[in-house]
Amino acid sequence: MEESLYIDCPCTSFPRSFARDYSETYHYPPLSTLYGFLLSFIGETDLTAHLGVKLAIGVVGEETTISRIVRKQRHHKFSKQHLGTYPSSKFSKPNFQEILTDLQLVIRVNSIEETGVITLEERIIIALETPEKINRFGGLSLGESWALVNGIRLYRESDGTVCWLVKDKRGLISLPIWIDRKTTRGTFQRFSLSETNAEFSELSWVMIQQLGNQ
Repeated sequence: MEESLYIDCPCTSFPRSFARDYSETYHYPPLSTLYGFLLSFIGETDLTAHLGVKLAIGVVGEETTISRIVRKQRHHKFSKQHLGTYPSSKFSKPNFQEILTDLQLVIRVNSIEETGVITLEERIIIALETPEKINRFGGLSLGESWALVNGIRLYRESDGTVCWLVKDKRGLISLPIWIDRKTTRGTFQRFSLSETNAEFSELSWVMIQQLGNQ
């Protein structure tokens, strides 16, 4: 789609893949999380429905603030003794978690290489223009289920200037692209952040593919 989407999320967290007791967050949403968010927005439950779509992420304004909170979290390892039953009273304890506040994102979607009859781009436009035609459930969240967004709409210049994530093998920003839920293996991509007011680069596009298809 030619226009960009604007997402306003007041509070969220994107736990790092290898974080353990101290739950650190990525500074930007992983592409896999963003893809899941868009599927939720259009009411699609099949994770493979729009593989091949390309996404680009931009951030509005200054760097997002990271705060640290104490939160009760579940901790356990699978054991035959408990047979998959882990009551919160015995397997939960307080731990630190990082959260992001006042996150404002801009997303571009490109469905040229999708093979579906109705592409993700087309379904997003339907959801924006005629939301009564969308059949979905639950709140719309970015990240964990408690991280509800204020809204999603087309981007306006008055929202602020955008800095885009650009693919860069030597970049310091590493984000997951796809995580296999069965094996927990995943693919990652390194990025750098463009200068303020820099023109959109084709290097910002990242294709969503299953592990092994890259």
